[in-house]
Amino acid sequence: MSIEVRIPTILRQHTKGEKLVSGEGETLAELFDHLDAANNGLKARVVTEEGALHRFVNVYINDEDVRFIGGLEAKLSDGDQVTILPAVAGGM
Repeated sequence: MSIEVRIPTILRQHTKGEKLVSGEGETLAELFDHLDAANNGLKARVVTEEGALHRFVNVYINDEDVRFIGGLEAKLSDGDQVTILPAVAGGM
């Protein structure tokens, strides 16, 4: 099973500058474990030590926010696209 993962600029230091990487896993948690094995430090920037998504990171599976479809236990299928986006804060 191959999952395409889009990496934001701020995290590309963990992927040798690559903006697209491939990973495997039946759940989002398994995917992040797999990605971290090849891209040391990536998982820690997305997942807390307690095993939850960081508040300041948004993750999407095929354009669906994972917080509404199971979080890290969201199921993945071959060919899915995962996008990691840092949350943007601002004001006027």
